[in-house]
Amino acid sequence: MSDALTPETIAILKSTAPALQEHGLAITTRMYERLFVDPQMKALFDPSAQQSGEQPKRLAGAILAYAQNADRLDALAPAIERIAKSHVAAHIKPEHYPAVATALLAAIKDVLGDAADEKILDAWGKAYWVLADILIATEADLYAKGSPSGDPQNRPQ
Repeated sequence: MSDALTPETIAILKSTAPALQEHGLAITTRMYERLFVDPQMKALFDPSAQQSGEQPKRLAGAILAYAQNADRLDALAPAIERIAKSHVAAHIKPEHYPAVATALLAAIKDVLGDAADEKILDAWGKAYWVLADILIATEADLYAKGSPSGDPQNRPQ
């Protein structure tokens, strides 16, 4: 489990919100380009949501909301629940999270260049794992309940 976000990390995340507002879609589009080099990762995602641009837009919005609410994660609870249900339906597993982290942090650097210094990338790395741990725990509970994708035997191995 990751540690909670520190006040310094929260401040850094909040300070990146304007850049995410402006460049979030470019970051998430680049993240998916990096992630989809692996055909197994690409197979986990809805191709029509990628082609329409909806998935990168949704993720950009979620990342911006996280930056803006890093000090109030309870405000994100409904969104986290929706995301977790979506992940369970897509058979996302804990072992998929490291690849997404790698692709996301690299995409932030690709798009923001030198503006994404080591301090910012470190803060987002920590923030990613705090949120990932919340999602993984929520998803584990949903898998155990057999929800929303049906019965527990549909659970990915």
